[in-house]
Amino acid sequence: MRSETVLGEGAHFYDNFDHAEIAALKQARAAGHDVHGATACVTLEPCVHHGRTGPCSDALIAAGISRCVVATFDPNPLVRGKGLARLTAAGVEVLVVPADSEFVVRARRMNDAFAFAIQHQRPFVTLKAAVSLDGKLAPAAAQRTSAAPHWLTGSAARADVQRLRHASDAILTGIGTVLADDPELTDRTGLPRRRRLLRVVVDPELRIPVESKLVRSVAETGQKDLLVFCDEVVLEEPEAELRARGVEVHRLPRRDGRLDLRVTLDVLNGHHQVRSVLTEGGSALNGSLLRDQLADKVVLYFAERELGQAAIPFAEGVSPYLLQEKLTSVERATFSNEDTEDVRVSGYLHDPWAGM
Repeated sequence: MRSETVLGEGAHFYDNFDHAEIAALKQARAAGHDVHGATACVTLEPCVHHGRTGPCSDALIAAGISRCVVATFDPNPLVRGKGLARLTAAGVEVLVVPADSEFVVRARRMNDAFAFAIQHQRPFVTLKAAVSLDGKLAPAAAQRTSAAPHWLTGSAARADVQRLRHASDAILTGIGTVLADDPELTDRTGLPRRRRLLRVVVDPELRIPVESKLVRSVAETGQKDLLVFCDEVVLEEPEAELRARGVEVHRLPRRDGRLDLRVTLDVLNGHHQVRSVLTEGGSALNGSLLRDQLADKVVLYFAERELGQAAIPFAEGVSPYLLQEKLTSVERATFSNEDTEDVRVSGYLHDPWAGM
């Protein structure tokens, strides 16, 4: 940026390697701009280490940037402050924006998953659910049509969910949801992704049908984007059948009688470098995530209708209304339908930037 004129912009798309600073410099140069003496505005402190790419701080110095405006320090305790120190030592003016500014708030939201994952070595988990006014997920099984999803919310709220999917590395659900709705679990925004969305199913007994949309899509496209987590003692035949169709299967130990979801997140982090997980599960999965304190952010879409006492609860042993009382930095948004409104309530159970 020079004299409030944007010379180049950039974002980090994982498969393209370049960090945002490098992408912005390349765009500016491709447009014929001389960036010497310009200001770099970054959401995250420029890196100083060699990994998949070289240090962004060195690239900015070499380009002749005179000032760098920074929203947040690098949350990695091994890196924090070093990028800014290198810029300062090279004569670049460094301005760290006050923490209460809108720029910092937006920058942190963009980098929540990175901040959490780099500090805790597990993905940042957002628990998403659509619930009725009486705190239910869906009608009782006897009132539902087989393999037909039941929509509580309107199209605007459902489009908002697609944006959540787009912002996530992986989407996690349970076998109950797969059997009831036969979902595809895809990102339908049409926007370019940082990386392909991984689809993850917790299925203790490997009941997922080979003719389900999830399994068929892997066989048809050849994309290795479906992971199924099952019990350690499941039969070998269904596992072999799924693997033959390109599904990645992992056996998990049990913890307190249930599959250990911590191991699921460890696998996603270690084997697939997943930083953010969006969960779209049923009552059992939601309850497990909350009891094990594995949900870090919660997004609830409330529909203006009731489903009755016999309907499926939001989470085993947890009311969505009591859960709201535990959330911090709560935000609300309204989505209008023809004759009703859906209300989104979102907030944090764990601050991804704690200690920064």
